Amino acid sequence: MVAVGWGLWTGEGQAVSWPGLLVALAAIPVMWVLSRRKLRLAAALGSRALRADAMESITCGWLSFAVVIGLTAQFVVGSWWIDSVNSLVIVWFLVREGRDAWNGEEDED
Repeated sequence: MVAVGWGLWTGEGQAVSWPGLLVALAAIPVMWVLSRRKLRLAAALGSRALRADAMESITCGWLSFAVVIGLTAQFVVGSWWIDSVNSLVIVWFLVREGRDAWNGEEDED
C-alpha cells in the first residue's frame, strides 16, 4: 500500500515487465487446470483441506488475470497511474477473499 501511495503521490509508474506478463499469462490456464483437478480429487477424498487449496489456485488464476489486464493496459495506454490502480484492485480482491475465507463462505464453481 505504501508503494501504491508513493506512486500516486509522485506521479510515477513502473515499467511494463515482459517476463512478468509471460508468467502471469502462463499461470491463468495452469491454475485453472490445477484447481479443477484438485476439486475433483477433493470431492473424491472428501478433503476440505484440498478443496481449500483448490480455492487458492482459483484465486491465483484470478490474480494472474488482473496482472495481465493491468500490464496490458499500461502498455497500450501508457499511463503512469495504471500500475497503482491495478495494485489497489489486487489488494481489494485479496481482502475480499480473505474476509470470505475468515467468515467461512465457500464459492461454488
